[in-house]
Amino acid sequence: MARLARTEGLTDIQREILSTVRDFVDKEIIPVATELEHRDEYPTQIVEGLKELGVFGLMIPEEYGGLGESLLTYALTVEEIARGWMSVSGIINTHFIVAYMLKQHGTQEQKDYFLPKMAAGEIRGAFSMSEPALGSDVSAISSKGVRDGDEYVLNGQKMWLTNGGSSTLVAVLCRTDEGHPEGTAPHKSMTTFLVEKEAGFGEVRPGLTIPGKIEKMGYKGVDTTELIMDGLRIPADRVLGGETGRGFYHMMDGVEVGRVNVAARGCGVAQRAFELGVAYAQQRHTFGKPIAQHQAIQFKLAEMATKVEAAHAMMVNAARKKDSGQRNDLEAGMAKYLASEYCKEVVEDSFRIHGGYGFSKEYEIERLYREAPMLLIGEGTAEIQKMIIGRRLLEEYRIQG
Repeated sequence: MARLARTEGLTDIQREILSTVRDFVDKEIIPVATELEHRDEYPTQIVEGLKELGVFGLMIPEEYGGLGESLLTYALTVEEIARGWMSVSGIINTHFIVAYMLKQHGTQEQKDYFLPKMAAGEIRGAFSMSEPALGSDVSAISSKGVRDGDEYVLNGQKMWLTNGGSSTLVAVLCRTDEGHPEGTAPHKSMTTFLVEKEAGFGEVRPGLTIPGKIEKMGYKGVDTTELIMDGLRIPADRVLGGETGRGFYHMMDGVEVGRVNVAARGCGVAQRAFELGVAYAQQRHTFGKPIAQHQAIQFKLAEMATKVEAAHAMMVNAARKKDSGQRNDLEAGMAKYLASEYCKEVVEDSFRIHGGYGFSKEYEIERLYREAPMLLIGEGTAEIQKMIIGRRLLEEYRIQG
């Protein structure tokens, strides 16, 4: 069957990977996603299946046991997974942001130790920037790391940690004043620490507590938590890259990958919403014919399909730009902004096509309707994306002289 959001120029290996993932999604995720979501149950069996497929090592270089694939392959894989259940793509996203940060910025010892285990899914990653009082203002981070001999002592509270309970490695951003005199710009006195821990809740290592899951409107199944550090001792060799003061740059590089991921998630959820809407419109009859034959519904389907195609094209462009080694903050910001907004609109239009049945928990569109709003705020709100886009446009179009 023909479908939207096809990607031109893929290799045979990429097409094979995506075909395998799509088959897994159709057989192993979609049939159980709504039931698991309603129970807010972690998808253990699905995650194990993805480990067997090698998805956790998709972008990790072959020398560390991964598949060594591109960001584009990863983004298209995420799109397929989010089409089945967005929460599963969130489990993958945080893992890959940490793996990407290690690959790009880690010391050789850190890469050798962590990446093979991450490729196999033995170590599962999460990253932590946000705090209860700062939102998008990363420069206001108050969590602090203080040098004490061969260790750092970490104190502070972090918020909105995806995979907080199930992860065993967390990249945590803290302020470190060591070597940075008073008056140093805040973003130049931040450091990323690689914190190993046990999976679970409560005190997961001395000085580190994961209190429990935060109850959410949607995006269930995946655990979203706080992280509390109270005298947490971390060896100095667990500073990402071995150098303090580089944490902000590490995180922003990772977030660019994360924004492509969120765009891909938006594309996947919108694709599924369109599939549900166009199918229901052909099954539901009013006034003696399928509602798909009513012009008003055809207009909705046309708008939905156009938005799915446009968001997909921008997401693919942002991923390819990053893969080429070029700066892609403009493209990633645009893709994340457009895909999340269009996802919300496509899901709502599909919800409207379903009529009263869309409000029932028996129908899949009800779950999508609660999941889509998370994409509007994840990896930076629409307003943050507009700030990034606006600043970059002024750089590109600055009047000379």
